[in-house]
This record gives sequence, C-alpha cells and structure tokens, in this order.
Amino acid sequence: MYVADSRAGARAASAEGAARPRAGRRRAAVAPTVLALGTVSLITDVSSEMVTAVLPLYLVAGLGLSPLGFGLLDGVYNGFSALVRLVGGHLADRGGGRHKWVAGFGYGLSAACKPLLLLAHSLTPIGLVLAADRTGKGLRTAPRDALISLSSTPETRGRAFGVHRAMDTAGALLGPLVAFLILRATVDGYDAVFTVSFCVAVVGVLVLVLFVPGDTRTKAAARSTEATLRTAPAGSTRSGPPPAGERPARTAAPPTLRAALSLLATPAVRRITLCALLLGLATVSDAFVFLLLQRRLGVPDRWFALLPLGTAAAFLLLAVPLGRLADRIGSRRLFLAGHGALLLVYALLLSAWHGTALPYVVLLLHGAFYAATDGVLMAAASESVPAELRSSGLALVQTGQALARFVCSIGFGAAWTAWGDRTALTVSAVLLALGVLVSLALRPIPPEGPA
Repeated sequence: MYVADSRAGARAASAEGAARPRAGRRRAAVAPTVLALGTVSLITDVSSEMVTAVLPLYLVAGLGLSPLGFGLLDGVYNGFSALVRLVGGHLADRGGGRHKWVAGFGYGLSAACKPLLLLAHSLTPIGLVLAADRTGKGLRTAPRDALISLSSTPETRGRAFGVHRAMDTAGALLGPLVAFLILRATVDGYDAVFTVSFCVAVVGVLVLVLFVPGDTRTKAAARSTEATLRTAPAGSTRSGPPPAGERPARTAAPPTLRAALSLLATPAVRRITLCALLLGLATVSDAFVFLLLQRRLGVPDRWFALLPLGTAAAFLLLAVPLGRLADRIGSRRLFLAGHGALLLVYALLLSAWHGTALPYVVLLLHGAFYAATDGVLMAAASESVPAELRSSGLALVQTGQALARFVCSIGFGAAWTAWGDRTALTVSAVLLALGVLVSLALRPIPPEGPA
C-alpha cells in the first residue's frame, strides 16, 4: 500500500513537474489555456461592461424606474445566473470534460441577447432579456473557471486566476470607456452602445472556438491535478472519496448531479460556500455603489459611465499581485481581507467626508475588493473539489454567492425606496461586518493554503 502510494506520488510529482516552469522568475508563467481564456474574457467584458456602464442610468434616468424597480432588474442581472450555474457545471463534468463547449454556448447566448436590448423599453421585456443574458453567464462561468483550475498546479492556481481576472478586468476597463465615447459621438447613444456591444461579443465567441484547447488537453490536466490531490499529505485539504486500494483511478461512470450536490457534505466545501453566501448577502452591487457615489459628488450624467473605470483600473493593477499573495498566505485569508476593503467603501460613502480624493479612494478600495475575492474564491474552492467534479463544485460555491447577491440587490433597492439610501447602506455595512466575523469563526478543516 505504502509502496504503491509512493510510486503514485512520484508519478504525480513527475507529471506536475513536467508542466511546471523552471524555478525562478519563469515560474510565474501560466498555462496557454489560461491566456486564451483570458483573451476571451477580455473581449467579452468589453462587450458586457459597455452595457453595464450605461444600464443604471438608462433604466433610472432614461426609463424612469424607481430604485426598487432597478433593484429588481439588477438582482436579475447579477443573480439569475445562479439558477443555471449548477446546470452548466454539471453539463461540463457530465460531458466528459467538455468544458469548452458548454462555456462557448454560454458566451454565444449572452452575445445573442445584446441586440434584443434595442427592442426592450419596459420593465418586463428588459427583465427577460437580462435573464437570458445572465443564463449565458451562468452556463459559462463554472466551466471556464474549471478549465483555469485544471490547467494549473496547486502552487500556481492563485496566480493563474489572478492573470485571468487581470485580463478580464482589462476588458472591464475598456468597456465603459468605449461606451462613454459612443455616447458622446452619437445621437442615439444607447442604441449604438448595444449594437457595438453585440459585435464585440461575437468576436469573443470566435476566439474561444478557435484558440481555447478542447477536451483532450483538459482531460490530461484533470488527470495530473487529480493525481496531485490524491497523493497530498494527510493534513492537506482534499475532498471526495479516497482512492480505491492502490489504484489512483476513479470509476469511469459519468459524474452525477447527486454526486456534485454531495460535495456540500464535505466540511471544507460546505464552509467556504457558507462564507460566500453570508458575505454575498451584504455585498451591494456595483451599480448601487456608483449611484451612491454619483449622488455624493453630484457627478453629471454624461460622466457616469466613467465611474466603473476606477474600479476596473484598481482591479487590473491588483489582480495578479493579490493572486500571488493568495498562493503565499492562503486564499481564505485574502478573501476575508477583501471584504474588509468593501466595508471601508461603505464607511466612506456614509461618512461626512467630501474631499476631492473621495472618489479615488472609494474606487481604489472597490477594485481591491474584487481583486482579493473574485478569482481568489475560485482558487480556494478548487483545493477542496476533485477534478472530475471541478466544474460542478465551483458552480456550487458560485451559486451560493450569486443567490445571496440577488437577495441583497432586491433588499437594498427596497430599503432605499422605503427608508433612503443612507439607511439602506448602513444596514448593509452592519450585515457585512457580522458576516466577516462569522466567517472568521468558520476555520477551515484542515487549514487551507500554504503555511
């Protein structure tokens, strides 16, 4: 038994060593799959953030929706994908590692929704279009993150997600800028934004189909990563059933949805999902943060689309450094620290400070929050999920977080309508502080991340 384990460990170390760059500075390199997916996300985010940047103003100022009505639509936009993330994750795992094609269908569906915004001018049709768009996002997110996780070694996973999120955020930085230029250069600005957004989204789908590796490389990466997880020391984070006898191979039967849901019985997966859910309940959406900042500063409507640029720029600059920091100190610690940055954002928006530096500090902290939580959460969850259920397991965590943010958007919009923005934000700040304290008490079993 122990001899077989040693041989399995040697094989795993050899496979991992072959995929790992030489020691030194070259170790920072990431897999080509990560770079290809980063390019797809960059292009797609240019498209989606063009719409996101103008959507709050278009709905509230253009169509005259109340904060409650906007909260409902924003909840749909950010939370509806939770209903299909498990489906996307399960289809990718069930299909024998067809993560690329499930993700491609999701990207294509979202692209097809962009021109439909030209035809929607009331709450119900806009809600339906946004629901379909978020369905596409829900289908693609878990398979995409599973591809990143499976193509990276455990020691470089935080860096890989950091590089991907940095490229993704470069698109988020360019999207609002493109929308701003289109609004200034055209008469029917919103229609032009939606049209250009569709064209850019189509390019992103083409890059995915042509340049992201398919099933064969994904399965090879899955076998390598799974071997690493199986031969990890007894005190390391690992979930799922142990290997049978001396053989490292699992059953060839396709993963089932029941097996994916049973991951919640694993303490490490259950606790990180609970943390994501609790903190998501107090995570006010970006749109509300920008609307609050606009009210505090009296920003003219024509400049509103530039506010997301500050968050995106900070995210872009900090994603890779914080991803590397997660590999060193542990992703869970950094994840909680990121929510501490968000709590500071709430405090600044509630304070009496009206200095010229206020928007820069708020947007810097807001970007730091995303850099310390977005990809970091997926890196943390990857440590506890077996390779054959990687997409489904990540979808579980994402679903809990997305559902919580859906509830937060609706609740925040209702509280703003009933009691005003300051009261609504105060309640969110208190809930976030409590969520961080509870998450600190939920210590991982066993401790995750490097010592």
